[in-house]
Amino acid sequence: MKKIILTVLSILCAFSIVVSAQNTNSSTTRKTVQNSNSKRKPIFRANKDQVKQAQAILKQRGFYAGEQSGKLDPDTRSGLKKYQEAEKITVTGTLNKVTLEKMGVALTDTQKTM
Repeated sequence: MKKIILTVLSILCAFSIVVSAQNTNSSTTRKTVQNSNSKRKPIFRANKDQVKQAQAILKQRGFYAGEQSGKLDPDTRSGLKKYQEAEKITVTGTLNKVTLEKMGVALTDTQKTM
């Protein structure tokens, strides 16, 4: 009888150590993920009006022939690449801060701080 009680207590003790170790590992993993996300810069995004203005400029310069939809479709991105190359700025095919400033498109207050 004493052997059974001793065996059950040993198993319970071992089980509690394993559970304790798993909780410690999982909380460390969460902290690492949270810390890596907090170091990430906010993503610069052009709004619909800015995209429309950029499309109008690209159209005037002959880099884009589509509609001024306000969407960054493949044709707009292609036109942006041509524009960026012509203006000797980094060719990304996106409406980043540098491209909008070069085009003379007004930035929002939030975009100015990025």
